Order: sequence, then C-alpha cells, then structure tokens
Amino acid sequence: MPELPEVETMAQDLAPLIEGAMITAAWWDWPKVIRNPDPAAFECAVVGRKVLRVGRRAKWLLLDLSSNAVLAIQVKMTGQLFVLPAGTVHDKHVHLRLTLDGGPVAGGGRHEGPRWLLFRDVRKFGRVGLYRRASDGTILGSDDEGELFAQHGPEPLDEDFSLRLFRGLLRRRRGRLKTTLMDQSFIAGVGNIYADESLWRSRLHPLRSVQSLNVEQERRLYEAIGGVLREAIARRGSSVDDYTAPEGDGEMQEHLDVYQRTGLPCRRCGRPIRRLVLNQRGTHFCSWCQRLPRADRIGANARLAASASRSGRRGRNWSELGGPKVAD
Repeated sequence: MPELPEVETMAQDLAPLIEGAMITAAWWDWPKVIRNPDPAAFECAVVGRKVLRVGRRAKWLLLDLSSNAVLAIQVKMTGQLFVLPAGTVHDKHVHLRLTLDGGPVAGGGRHEGPRWLLFRDVRKFGRVGLYRRASDGTILGSDDEGELFAQHGPEPLDEDFSLRLFRGLLRRRRGRLKTTLMDQSFIAGVGNIYADESLWRSRLHPLRSVQSLNVEQERRLYEAIGGVLREAIARRGSSVDDYTAPEGDGEMQEHLDVYQRTGLPCRRCGRPIRRLVLNQRGTHFCSWCQRLPRADRIGANARLAASASRSGRRGRNWSELGGPKVAD
C-alpha cells in the first residue's frame, strides 16, 4: 500500500500536469468509488472547478479546487493515477475519469485537446471524496461534520515536528514499537515498509515495547523516520507490486534494507533477515542488529520462533507488470 513517500511522489508528479486545469466532465463506473457526496451529486459538484493546487495529507492525495473545495483521493492498496489525452483506450480497472481542458500529459509534451485524469484501482479499495476547506485551512468531513483528518497524527516531515514533540507523543504510548509507528493517530503516513526500515536504521526490534526506550534510542528512531522518508521521496517511492506514480516507477525498492529481504544478508552484519507476522503484517528485521530486550521477550517467543530465516520473494516493479493498459 502506498505510504507517505509514494503519495507525495504522486502529488509532485501531478502538480505540473493538472494545476490550473478546469474539470469539464466526470465519469465513473462503480458508485462506491465516490465517498462524498452522493455519487448522483458528484458530477455537478466537481464540474466547472479549477485545480488550484495538488498536495498531500497522510496517505491521501489532495486536489484543492476553486471555491474552497478539496478533492481527496485515498489510493489504498492498488490505486494509480494517470494523465492521458482524452479518448485513450483504457482497461476495465479505471473506475473514475475526470475530463480536463488542454495541457501537459505524462511523459512530456502538451495535448491541446481535452485530457483525462484516470483513477485506476484493481482491487477497488480506493475512494474519492469532495470536501470543503474551512477558513482556518482544515478540511471538513461529510456534511461539514468535523475535520476529515481529526484522527490523524502530525506530519513527520513538517518543520514543527521536532524531537521534543516526537518524544512527548511516544512517551504517552503503550505497546510494541512497530504497532505504534503504523498507528496513523500517532504520526501520519508511515506504513509497513517504512516502519520496518526506520526500526532497522535505529537498531530497534519491532516487538520492543515503546516504554523501554531511553533518550538516545528515541533520538535514533526520530532521525531514522525522517531520514528514510526523505530518501524515499527523493527516490520516488518504492515501486513494489502495484505502486507507480503518474510519471513512472520509483526506485527506493532497490535500496530497502529489510523490507521483503527475508533470508538475504543484513547489510550491516551479514546475518539473514528474518520475518514475522505482527497484526497480520509481514515484519522484517535483523535479529542481531535489532536485539529484543529480555523483558520484551515475554509473549514474543512464539512469534520469534516462527520467524525462521527463509528465502522470500520481493514484489515486482510496476513496470515489470506491463504498465497501464492503454492502446496507442
């Protein structure tokens, strides 16, 4: 599932393609893709608005439109976005299509005729909603009831996300480190890939309890989270399985240290990377570099015993799967 770096890459790719464009039509073939408003009212609500800015909050893509509207896109596991000339033949997995006036298209060049912003989602978990941005900048949820992101924690790459703030949030938590990192109410945007990578970089075991960290370990984890997220954005995200951005694949998957590297040698110590299942998620770690304190082994022995080192298969790059199904 795309995480903060992947959604940020999507936003950076889309911005020069669609900022300033006018939405002239809307089409969908599956009503559940429209989260808000009612699908019957969606077209009238979105057509005629101009795309002013493309941004991101947590794992959501945000298109700020004219008249204080915000089109929020949650790509979930398999959502993809493409900007192509109108009339391009696409496959059955495109479930939402917004027609834009003329402008640039992916891959370079300009198309003077209408263009399509396509939302492709094989597994149909993604959602699109039209909301309102209040005068204070917050995005209001359905029927203007509460803030859309009220349950999300701070952005880990914001300038005001300081070590002091991180420590304060962390010390109010209980439970295991990886579970905490993936909780979107703790910090926004970190998922399975970058939780594993942050913990490896900071030499902390994913099953370690949050309360067991000392001041130095808190600092290492804080720096690891910011470091791996910034690197992943610079490398356009991790293109494993279904993720690709409007201008093509990322390359962070070639530089991951533990994620989907089960059985391969640790880049620090050479011992095999191990895998366990935590909250139904594959979790990758080095048992030598990321030692689990004795106090945290209680209740964790069964998981550790099941994490026998064995060869794992990495997800393929999106480009290896053939790219978007379109016709010339």
